[in-house]
Parts: sequence; C-alpha cells; structure tokens
Amino acid sequence: MIDRATVDKIMDAANIVDVVSDFVTLKRAGANLKGLCPFHDDRTPSFIVSPAKNYCKCFACGKGGSPVGFIMEHEQISYPEALRYLAKKYGITIEEKEMSQEDVQRQDDRESMFIVNEWANTWFQRQLNETVDGKAIGLAYFRQRGFRDDIIKKFQLGFCPNSREVSMSDDAIKAGYQERYLTNDPETGIGTGLSIKNDKGKLRDRYWGRVIFPIFTLSGKVVGFGGRVLDAATKGVNVKYQNSPESIIYSKKRELYGLFQAKQAIRKYDLCYLVEGYTDVMAMHQSGMENVVASSGTALTDDQIRLIHRLTENITVVYDGDAAGIKASQRGIDMLLSQGMNVRLLLLPDGDDPDSFARKHNAEEYQKYFQEHQVDFIKFKTNLLLEEAQGDPIAKSKLVNNIVQSISCIPNEITRSVYVQETANAMHMQERLIASAVAKQVQQNYEEARKQQDRETAQRLRKETGNETNRGQESVSSNIDDRPPLPTNVNTVGGTQDTERPPLPDEGLSPLVASIKQRDKLRFEQKECELLRLVVRYGEQPLENTATSEEGNGAITVTQFIATSLQQDGLSFTIPLHQKMLNAALEKKEGITTERHLLNYPDPAINSLAFDLATDNEQLSRLYQSGTKVYTSTDDISLPALVQHILTDYKLEIVVQEKAQIMRELQDPNLIKDPQRYLTVMTQYKEIKDIEKKLSHTQGGRVII
Repeated sequence: MIDRATVDKIMDAANIVDVVSDFVTLKRAGANLKGLCPFHDDRTPSFIVSPAKNYCKCFACGKGGSPVGFIMEHEQISYPEALRYLAKKYGITIEEKEMSQEDVQRQDDRESMFIVNEWANTWFQRQLNETVDGKAIGLAYFRQRGFRDDIIKKFQLGFCPNSREVSMSDDAIKAGYQERYLTNDPETGIGTGLSIKNDKGKLRDRYWGRVIFPIFTLSGKVVGFGGRVLDAATKGVNVKYQNSPESIIYSKKRELYGLFQAKQAIRKYDLCYLVEGYTDVMAMHQSGMENVVASSGTALTDDQIRLIHRLTENITVVYDGDAAGIKASQRGIDMLLSQGMNVRLLLLPDGDDPDSFARKHNAEEYQKYFQEHQVDFIKFKTNLLLEEAQGDPIAKSKLVNNIVQSISCIPNEITRSVYVQETANAMHMQERLIASAVAKQVQQNYEEARKQQDRETAQRLRKETGNETNRGQESVSSNIDDRPPLPTNVNTVGGTQDTERPPLPDEGLSPLVASIKQRDKLRFEQKECELLRLVVRYGEQPLENTATSEEGNGAITVTQFIATSLQQDGLSFTIPLHQKMLNAALEKKEGITTERHLLNYPDPAINSLAFDLATDNEQLSRLYQSGTKVYTSTDDISLPALVQHILTDYKLEIVVQEKAQIMRELQDPNLIKDPQRYLTVMTQYKEIKDIEKKLSHTQGGRVII
C-alpha cells in the first residue's frame, strides 16, 4: 500500500483545476470555474470547480470531489489507482508498503488489463517499425494510403503479423502476462480480448495479419484496439475491421477514436469535426485539422456526445456522398441537438470520405473546402430531402415532419423559433403551422422524458431506500422549502454515535425530547446542516468561553462541543449522513483544518456535503432573517456565542415539534375518558412548555453566517 507520507505529498501537489481541465473545458465564474459535468447529460454548465477549496462538484447530479475523488469517479478506478495516476501526473515517486492480498485482488483486474494493453501497443508498434514483415507489409500499407511517418507515430499505429513463428500471445505469456487478461470472458468482462483460445486450448492472436489502431481514453490510456485487414487480403472478407470486445475497461459506445489527440485542438478552436473512421481522423490531422474524432463506424451514442460536449458546444458532422448513410445518421443529429450542441453538416463531393478527399487535395485546399461548405442542419436536410419530395405532397409532408422532429429536440426556445422561421421560408409554408407542429412535438418529447425520468427516479429510490422508507419521507420532504441538495445515498449511509467521548456539563433537555429523533427526520435536515456548517468552517477552533472537559485539558473545539452537547441530551442527528459526518469530524488529526479533513475523507458523500457547506455563504438559514438581529460573520459575534445560539435553536426546533405532537394528543376527545393518560400528557405538556420557555429566553437574536 502507498505510505501516508506519499499520500500527503500527492494531496498537496494535486491541483483541482489542473486535474479537471484535462477532461473538462472550464470558464471563469467569479472566484470559481465552471463547465459541463462529465458525469451526466449536462446541457448548461453546472459543474463548479473551486480552486480555493481544491474541490469540484456538479450541483445537478451531485458528483465531484477532491482531485483524487474526481479521478476515481471519472476513470472508474480505485483509490490507490487514482493516487498513482496523480503521482504520475505530478512526477511524484510512490513509496509503497506491502499490499494485502485483498488490496491486490480488488484492483488487479482493471490495472492488469491496462498494463497488458500498454504492453501490446508497444509490441504492435515494434512489429510495424522494426521487423522486415512490418516494414514491407504494414508500414508499406500506411504509406501507400498516403500517411506520413509523423502521423503514423502520432497515432501509435502498429502491425500484427500473420506468422507461425511470431505471435503476440506467445510473447505475452513469455513476458509473464496471465492468460485471463489476454483472453476475454463476456460474462464478467475480464480480459482484453487480445487473444482467442481455439478448440485445442491454444491461444492465437485476434489481430493476426492486420494493421493496428490503438484506441485511447481521454486521459491517454490504451483502452482497446482496432485491427484492419490489409487491402490484399480483403477479398471475400465481410468484416474488414476487428475491434476489442466489450470489457470492464472498454465499451465501443463510450469511446471516440482520436479524442486524446484532438482534445487540445477542440478546446482551442471551440469546434469538433465528427467523421466515421480511423483513417478519416488521421487524414484530417495530416491536412492540419486536428480537432476531429471518429465514432468508429457505430451509431452515435449519448456517451460519445457527452465526451465532445465537455470540450465544445460546436460540432460539424462530415458526410461522404452515400445518401443511405446520411439518412441513417438522422437520429444522431437529433441526439446532438437535444444535448444543446450547435450542429453544422458538411457533405464531401463525388462520394469521397475525408481520407480519399485528402489524397486529392493539398492541405490548403482541404481546409478551405471545410471552411466554406459547412451548412446549417436545417438547410442541409431541406436541400437533401426536397429533391425527393418534388411533386409529391405526401413526401413533402414527411420532410416537414422530419425537420419538425429535429427542431423540437433543441432545448433553447429562441433557437427553436429562429429555425421555425427559416423552415417556413424554405418550405414556402405559413410560419404558424410549423410553430404549432414544433410546439406539439416539444410537449410530446417533454412528456416522454418526464415519464422516463420518473421511472428512473422511482427505480433508484426503491433501490436506495426501499418502498416503505421512500413513501414515508416523500410527504415530509415536499413541505420543506429551500432544502440544500444532498447526495442520493443520504438514506443508505449509516452512522453511529461516539459514545466514548465524555460529555460536557450542560443544562440539557429532558430525556423526553430524545424520542423525537425517531420521527420526522427530514424536518430537521436544514437545522442540522446549520450545525454542520459550523463544524466544517470552524470545527478545529477552540471555544474559550465554554465549559471545559472533566479532565481539565483546556477549551474544547467547536466539533467536540456540538457532539457532546447533543450526546448528553440523548440526541443524534436525524439524517444518518449528518451523524456520520459529525463522527468523521471528531476523527480529525492535529495540524489540518476540519474542512480539509472532510473534503479529503474517504467517503464521497461526506466530501460532497462538506463542499456544499464550505462554499454556501447565504443559506445558513433563511429562517433567521426574521429575527431581531442578523449577523453576517463571526466578526459580528463571538464564536462561542454563535455556536451556542445555533445549537440552542436546533434544540428549540425539537421542542417545538414535540409540543405540537402533545397538543394534537390533547385535542383527542377520548383523552378525558382516560384520567391516567390525561394526567401523563398534561405533565409532559407542562414539562415541554418549561423547556421551551427556558430555551426561548436564552436564545436572543437570530444569526446567519
């Protein structure tokens, strides 16, 4: 395992802006930066990066974290793997202790598969550039296609020979790589699929006799390969390309070929070209246009669109002259529009694709054509389909409906209205007819999306909380305004009370109040967040004006005072995550702030909530604004008074709720018929009234921070 000193060194070196910028285009927004969330379908920037806190978070889906947490979530890797990733990025040498067998097993599969892929990538390149067959067959093929050596090197192209004497699988076994990582188990997704086991149990190379195109993640890891049969061998071959099988590290629908090489250019020009194949990407790079990616011959997916959208909102889809292919791609255009992308289309002449077109023109001509022939998707669709609809009213009606469907996918209402007007002019129709059709389709899209979201939400809640818990909380939460967002797993995180810490002397509440914590948990969520905000911001600071511990060790901290005061009254936070966070704060070591401790705590739910509380300067409680005085910082009031005030206010809220429950019991007409029960309830009422009076008397003015 990685030793603590090295972990601290990595934590100190890792800068959240540097780390996130490798994957998301960020723009300045006051003291913070913002961009499109890499974890969900984000159409407007909701992903906030705080340089001051060294933390990031999406305020739509709730995901984010410290630099380590972000890398864990984004790359779907373990905590040690994320530390190694950052150590490599910042040039930090890792000193590891011996790992347990459990630790090794937990991270072995993914890490081993990436290592095998990296080894294979080097092996393929060596075969291409250093062997006789590689140079005569593989390298000759690329040069015949017109690719320069610098482009071949840039994309790390390779070659797998068709030879009994040379085998990648055999060399991998000799090098010590395990067979289970060379093959692929479709059920578990374990293994790279570089090798295939035949009926006799012998391994053979999946890509024998093919040139190799490695596929990289956005961060530059080799995640898979594509192998193409050479032109001389394509006769009678149905499938020219052979790709890596689906695995725990590779899914074709989540990857874009060339994205790693293109990401800087896409950010620079704020534009991405989308083409179909590997060689199309390479040809455009060779012509000086590096902001290009390929969907690798598959239908465009939401995951691929999100990868592009994180870098730019502008995309130009490049088509060859195949009309059938253009029509088949219409769904992809609508998907791009629905995710808020600005879509332009470009049709190459004479059935050329970007690769063949590049071989006919020099770089200047190539770039000029691309700049001058990009057209808006409405104009493209109209020109393409209008010829087929000439003189046929039914065909023209289908064309209009086709365009209406695309316009309805656009989330921005103003943009939709502009396209409605352009479509009406192009089709020589009344604008109101197009507008009415679009509005109807927008409503239909909305209803379908809402139903789908409701189904997904219901499924998620059933999975996280169970049916009974969800139904019990729904009616309560609907009556609470301005509740700060919590992570989705708030009700699944357990927490236990710290019973070993000695309580402070306190004039606490009656034990009667302790029963309230079993009821109406969400009612107290906001009040608990107010106390936790004090813990995050001031948790390590001493309260010199409060009573000290029984051992006389001096003033206790804000965190200790809040925890022991609640403990003495038999109370714990009603939200399990809140209690777990308070317990985590009590574990803080000397020398670091509570805020840093919680932002780097190995629980992402605690990280997320701590970031919310550390950055929100306005919500400490809108309830306090009606009080006799408003404090805006600890400069206006001493910290001990502030802590005591908010803690008392929390207890007062509990008392108010208990009093309301007793009042409901007193209104029961059957109560008077049971003298013993009536006496008990009246005693409780008097007791709770006395407590309420005492707390109200000591509370004073209202405060916010």
